[in-house]
Amino acid sequence: MYSFVSSSRTSGVRVIAAVLVSILILLSGRSAFAAIEPFPSDFKIQRISVNGVTLHVRVGGQGPAVVLLHGFGDTGDMWAPLAKALYKNHTVIVPDLRGMGLSSQAPAGYDKKTQGVDIAMVMDKLNVQKADLVTHDIGNMVGYALAAQYPDRITKWVVIDAPLPGIGPWDEILKSPMLWHFNFRGPDVDRLVKGRERIYLDRFYNELSADPKAIDEATRNHYAKLYARPGNMHYAFEQFAAFGKDATDNKAFAATS
Repeated sequence: MYSFVSSSRTSGVRVIAAVLVSILILLSGRSAFAAIEPFPSDFKIQRISVNGVTLHVRVGGQGPAVVLLHGFGDTGDMWAPLAKALYKNHTVIVPDLRGMGLSSQAPAGYDKKTQGVDIAMVMDKLNVQKADLVTHDIGNMVGYALAAQYPDRITKWVVIDAPLPGIGPWDEILKSPMLWHFNFRGPDVDRLVKGRERIYLDRFYNELSADPKAIDEATRNHYAKLYARPGNMHYAFEQFAAFGKDATDNKAFAATS
């Protein structure tokens, strides 16, 4: 089972912003961090070069398109259970965001406005004009920028468990001690985390998930290995470093919608 929220707009992006109240995904009661599973065998991996980066994209199924965007602490691999539920009557598109997972590591472009363009260009390369959108965490932020810049291309949107920079009570959200990682940056962050990727990710799984026990050892080790790839944690941190620019961009999107 899955739940979509319509993003059809009489007032542009404002209607999309209204759904930011942590709408959840319903897939047989699973956590978003379900155990790692393979994608259906007829999914294909494509390396799609767009906007100065090469994205690792899983594509399968047939029918109306749906794009699934992951967040921090995981990759597109998290969507395998949902992909299995959708691909028989949807074309399912699952990229790793730039600098994350198995996508290439561009030196810049981690603001979500740029990454929204990344995803629109992936859709172009796949000859997909319109798509439903399901997003989690950082993926929410990319999804918002995608829908704001290409409102006629996103038909429905499901948003899962993360706020948007600059939208709603963002300044109050930033004051939460639980969100210290939003400002975890500086010249030593890579060195502090190198070789300790599993410890760093465990903090998110243990303190910020609804049910830490649902995130098994195999899942934790899978993502720790991916985030330990040279450069991956550095560019994941760049996603957070861009929040200031994202807030400015999002306010501009909302003001002109």
